[in-house]
Amino acid sequence: MPPNTGAAQAADAMTTSLGAPTLPAIVFFFIIVAITLAITYWAAKKTKTSSEFYAAGRSVSALQNGFALSGDYMSAASFLGISGMVSLSGYDGMIYATGWLVGWPALMFLIAEPLRNLGKFTFADVVAFRMRQTPVRIAASIGGILTVLFYTIAQMVGSGALIKLMFGLKYEVAEIFVGIVMLAYVLFGGMLATTWVQIIKAALLLAGVTVLTVLTLAQFNFNPVNLYAAVVQANGVKALQPGGLVTSPLEAVSLGLALMFGLLGLPHILQRFFTVPDAKAARKSVLIATGLIGYFYIIIPIVGFGSSVLLRGSVPGKAGVLVGRELVRAIDKGGNMASPLLAEYLGGTAFLGFIAAVAFATILAVVAGLTLAGASSYSHDIYVNVIKGGHATEEEQVKAAKIATVVFGVLAVGLGILFKGQNVAFMVGLAFAIASSANFPALLMSIIWKRFTTQGAVWSILVGAFSSSAMIILSPTVWVDVFHNATAIFPMKNPAIFSMALSFAAGILVSLASSEKEAEDKFEDEKLRTYLGVGAE
Repeated sequence: MPPNTGAAQAADAMTTSLGAPTLPAIVFFFIIVAITLAITYWAAKKTKTSSEFYAAGRSVSALQNGFALSGDYMSAASFLGISGMVSLSGYDGMIYATGWLVGWPALMFLIAEPLRNLGKFTFADVVAFRMRQTPVRIAASIGGILTVLFYTIAQMVGSGALIKLMFGLKYEVAEIFVGIVMLAYVLFGGMLATTWVQIIKAALLLAGVTVLTVLTLAQFNFNPVNLYAAVVQANGVKALQPGGLVTSPLEAVSLGLALMFGLLGLPHILQRFFTVPDAKAARKSVLIATGLIGYFYIIIPIVGFGSSVLLRGSVPGKAGVLVGRELVRAIDKGGNMASPLLAEYLGGTAFLGFIAAVAFATILAVVAGLTLAGASSYSHDIYVNVIKGGHATEEEQVKAAKIATVVFGVLAVGLGILFKGQNVAFMVGLAFAIASSANFPALLMSIIWKRFTTQGAVWSILVGAFSSSAMIILSPTVWVDVFHNATAIFPMKNPAIFSMALSFAAGILVSLASSEKEAEDKFEDEKLRTYLGVGAE
């Protein structure tokens, strides 16, 4: 069943304003940037110590942290990437929405409380709690930074495409601009500024996508069955069947494992648990975040399907009227602009300006969180605990964090330019593969397994990090799409099922091969702190 008559004529073929600056886009954009920079100025006055820079002085409430967690997690991949994937690939695009949600209960029951009670600033604090500090922290930093870099690539690709289309800037110029604004948040405001930017962005994003979903469903008499019937009519029944994006069952299982367990190894998400006062607040914040994120992932596929059916428009330089998927691909081959296009089609230029500005705030907030996590991993784990042996002044710690922030920001801009044109949800899927392989196995085993040793932790992290990274580089995603080779050396696009298994196997076998009495003796003390919070910072 096609959309109702009024919907079919909701707007005749439009000429999209994406790619040229418009007054609403500029106004909304500068309002959001001004608000977030004002927050940064306010936060900078309260950010003096390392605890304030890394963890907002542990003063964030459960409700605030729940919104900030959801803001950190609902990234460009969630907003732009999933809607684009659903629009172009149909049913399989929802694998990402489902996979990214189901990890949250596991996070709440397995990781949240132990992490808050055992850690200080980074997840490496937890892994290294009863181990020899130096080797574990170096290995954990490698795993953490690799994860954060791959995650950041996706956000930077999304931001470059968005700013390019909002203001007509060159992609490379847009990348540099995003990098500069993001660095301002982190360098001056630290975790407090990042937290409030994420809270505001989460509220704006949820409001914007809710309005967009309501406008979409209004075209189908608020009946999703009519929407799906229109999808079948426009794109064929395969649009509602598996196999449009992931054709192999092994790929589907591997992707699912990465999306579910990768969450439990994301440094910028785990770092948020150190901002709350205690373990109870950590658990409550996960519950709040799960509700907000669950709602978002229920409605965002509707936007994707709606864009594949409703859109009709022309693009400068292309003859004729483009419909649905054709228009989405013509604007951005990765599909990342499906949501902004639908916003313009249903709500006009003003609504496009709002949605585009919210998408930009989404990217800035997530990149700020990622940059802070990457900088913390180096400055706290490597500089303070390895180079300085745990003895560094507050001034030295904050200075090291800020230098690492600048280096990481420059690297993020460079990688964003290199991976131009990739679908952002897919790129984040690769980051989850590394997180589920490099960070999650060692984090879990350090908490629950008494026999786990320092060497087991190091081998688990390094094998997971390097095997997943190597498989991604040799896969069709990078070897063919980025390096333009004819065929891929490693045939699967999603390697987590192999790299995660290798990480667990390495940790278990190496730990069993040689015992570590000191680590075993400290396990009981660790359990006391894990479950009762005795001695937690």
